[in-house]
Amino acid sequence: MNINELSIKLAYEKLRAGEISSYELTKSCLDRIENIDHKLNAFLAVFRDDALKQAKEIDEKISKNEDLNYLAGIPVAIKDVILMKGKKNTCGSKILENYVASYDATVIKKLKEAGAIIIGKTNCDEFAMGSSTENSAFGSVKNPYDLERVPGGSSGGSAAAVASDQCIYALGSDTGGSIRQPAAYCNIVGLKPTYGRVSRYGLSAMASSLDQIGPFTKTAEDAAWVFSVLAGTDENDSTCMTEAAPEFFNNIYPGVKGRKIGIIKQGFGEGINENVKKQILKEMEKFEKLGAKVSEVEIPHLEYSLPVYYIIMPSEVSSNLARFDGIRYGFSQVKHAPQDVKDLLDVYMKSRAKGMGDEVKRRIMIGTYALSSGYYDAYYKKAQKVRTIIINDFKKAFEKYDVLITPTAPDIAFKLGEKINDPLSMYLSDIMTVSANVAGLPAISIPSGFVNGMPIGMQIFGNYFDEKKLFETAISYELYNKWRDVKPKIN
Repeated sequence: MNINELSIKLAYEKLRAGEISSYELTKSCLDRIENIDHKLNAFLAVFRDDALKQAKEIDEKISKNEDLNYLAGIPVAIKDVILMKGKKNTCGSKILENYVASYDATVIKKLKEAGAIIIGKTNCDEFAMGSSTENSAFGSVKNPYDLERVPGGSSGGSAAAVASDQCIYALGSDTGGSIRQPAAYCNIVGLKPTYGRVSRYGLSAMASSLDQIGPFTKTAEDAAWVFSVLAGTDENDSTCMTEAAPEFFNNIYPGVKGRKIGIIKQGFGEGINENVKKQILKEMEKFEKLGAKVSEVEIPHLEYSLPVYYIIMPSEVSSNLARFDGIRYGFSQVKHAPQDVKDLLDVYMKSRAKGMGDEVKRRIMIGTYALSSGYYDAYYKKAQKVRTIIINDFKKAFEKYDVLITPTAPDIAFKLGEKINDPLSMYLSDIMTVSANVAGLPAISIPSGFVNGMPIGMQIFGNYFDEKKLFETAISYELYNKWRDVKPKIN
């Protein structure tokens, strides 16, 4: 095994035992990026000099037996929608191509304090809008398991980077499944925490009531380790929890004996690939062997999650992206070609027309329509009412069950270009994941097998602020399986 293939836990153990150095580990990841990323296009920026310098500093601290966080000296990649002071934050868009962040996001501040080695920013769908990472203004990301297929989206760059061992773990953002769906497509673990568990301060907002930052890791246990650093209070984010998150580093006890696991009926209905259904149901038998009580559960209004999401999300998008007007941020037609600008409205129109891609424009228009006079009550207000009904459905289910399970995605990763001109078909890729965002629940995707040579994921929902049961369920399953050990054959 090359050291860039290590999990966080193994890297931590080897660093503390003196078997490897942070410099060697970081250089191994950076060399991997240099050797293969031209095939994947997972990274938009690589901080080689900064990373190696920081790795040397961590090695010096380790040699002095200083008390360090367990993430210290371990390379991480960051989705390019999370601000890092002094570094470009493009959001995968031409309108922010040269924007340099003036402050660190809270999660970046926490990683830096923990001594994590940030090696680069990863590619993503423009403003995190997409399910395939084909909407990036800087080119599509490829799936490490099949370079002709998508890695999922919008955090496809982070997922591909972890799956191809270009970093040990990565951060992404999840608005409707943008961590979990690419994790499933790339055979890694992806966690979407409870809304409010992790600060969104410094995350370029897409849909503020849905967005959540979370990790991509190689194991469920690693996800718990990263979550322990990221979660907690933040005075800069009014939607963040007001009490400190529990410490999961030494507080995870694998085991599902006696636990009640609900298989969500709608997650195995029409529109789901038959082979995906069969594989996930087959994997469910392993929970029964581990002593869990597995039965079917129905979430009565789950089918409305997708239409609710595609009203609320674009509505909030139209509000959040109003600031990209060609004056305050990023690309401006005035600076680019002032002779073509007639008035202020012309600045807005031409800056956005040239700086933003088709999917971003599409969602802004849908959202603006849904919020417009005469339609607000019919669309946005009604969607919020149905959202409350869905939340209550989940609360009722969690009165009987510890966790709930579905496939993460309805099918395997699709071919590049297959759905790019069919927005509705693309939106349906999120049908299994959006409900967690609509309801604000925590959910994790874990590797659960292969269909037609491509990885699939199992999605586990937890109750509000009960990530602990998510981790324990996922780790128990993971110890019983080795799907994650099937690596992509990319050299």
